[in-house]
Amino acid sequence: MSAAWAWLGITEAELGEGLAILEMTPTPDMANHAGFVHGGMISALADSAMGRSLRTVTPGVARAMSFDLKLSFITPARVGEKLLATGRVVHAGRRTMVAECRIEAPGGRLVATASGTFAVTREKE
Repeated sequence: MSAAWAWLGITEAELGEGLAILEMTPTPDMANHAGFVHGGMISALADSAMGRSLRTVTPGVARAMSFDLKLSFITPARVGEKLLATGRVVHAGRRTMVAECRIEAPGGRLVATASGTFAVTREKE
């Protein structure tokens, strides 16, 4: 776990081939001026879920860095509600990978969608 994950309170809920589901319960210090969860926190969660999903494919990924990130905010996230971020690998190339993410609040309410392109270094088979 990274220091950023620890500060954000991000934990792994489920992992599978090309899949990572992460959880985060935003705290009051993560709110924007309107009292909702700051978009940067949601962006960090989406980037983390997609990046973690890359590390579930074979051959493994030794290093991954996002170089393109698109985020669409659908509904505001509220402080204190558990957010689930589901990252899925869409394309697993040798040097680049593409992933997508859905961030949902309780009851399946869609908070945001994201997609990202990552530069990767693969582990040797």
